[in-house]
Amino acid sequence: MSDTLPGTTHPDNNNRPWWGLPCTVTPCFGARLVQEGNRLHYLADRAGIRGWFSDADAYHLDQAFPLLMKQLELMLTSGELSPRYQHTVTLYAKGLTCEADTFGSCGYVYLAVYPTPETKK
Repeated sequence: MSDTLPGTTHPDNNNRPWWGLPCTVTPCFGARLVQEGNRLHYLADRAGIRGWFSDADAYHLDQAFPLLMKQLELMLTSGELSPRYQHTVTLYAKGLTCEADTFGSCGYVYLAVYPTPETKK
């Protein structure tokens, strides 16, 4: 990802397909990552954003995305995330929640990243 995420404060065009893990939370960044062994590849044309990310959340997404990718690759290596079985994993980084699943697709990892909801105290 680049130093900035252009268009993150504008709504996604709902006529475009949603590539990520199904998500009812907005704003949400979704992507279908290509899996090659225990490596993941991000393709910008297989990703999208729904809703409006604040400037702070967009910055955090830009900073956290490489960390989330690395953690997902480690989960593939350990077997916690498997290309053969559907199982959703959840990661947290920089105030964001990342949910990911292979859906047993043997080649793709679907993810959704959104701001972690604040809990009431």
